[in-house]
Amino acid sequence: MAKQGQPTQGTYLYFAYGSNMSSERLRGRTPSAISLGRARLPGYALRWHKLGRDGSGKCDIEPTDVPGIAVWGVLYRIDSAERDGLNAVEGLGVGYDEHMVRVVTDTVVREAVTYKARPDKIDAALRPLDWYKAHVLRGATEHGLPAEYVLRIAAVPVRYPQE
Repeated sequence: MAKQGQPTQGTYLYFAYGSNMSSERLRGRTPSAISLGRARLPGYALRWHKLGRDGSGKCDIEPTDVPGIAVWGVLYRIDSAERDGLNAVEGLGVGYDEHMVRVVTDTVVREAVTYKARPDKIDAALRPLDWYKAHVLRGATEHGLPAEYVLRIAAVPVRYPQE
C-alpha cells in the first residue's frame, strides 16, 4: 500500500466511451494510456446529455432494459499515478462520478472504471459542440467500433461555439 503523498503503484483499467476514446486526446491527459482494444458495455445506452463546463452536452451512459443495447468504447490500461489527473479533468464529484462496470471485449469480460454523469448535471435538451463530437467520432473510427454505431455517432446533431 502506498504511503500518503506517494503515487499508487500499478495500473488500472478504464472504459472510455466519449471523447477519451481518441488515443491522442486521452494520452494528452494520461500519457501512459495503452489501448487494449474495443469493448462494449451491455445494458447501457449512449447519451449526450451531461452538462459540460462550457454549457454543451457531453457523453454519458444511461442504464436501459432494451434488449441488445450496448455502449461501445475503448478499454485502456493506465498508470495508477495518473488517475487523480484524469479524475480532475473529468470533474469527478462535480460533473461525473466513477463507476465500476463489466465490459465485454472480443475475448473476455473485464472490470473497469468509467464515468457516469451526476443526476443534477443531466439535461436532455443539450447538444454537443462540433469539436467534442469530432473527438468522439475520431476515437470510434480509430478503434474500429461497429459501422452502425459509428454512423449513429455521426448523426448526432451539434451546436457550434458561436451559437
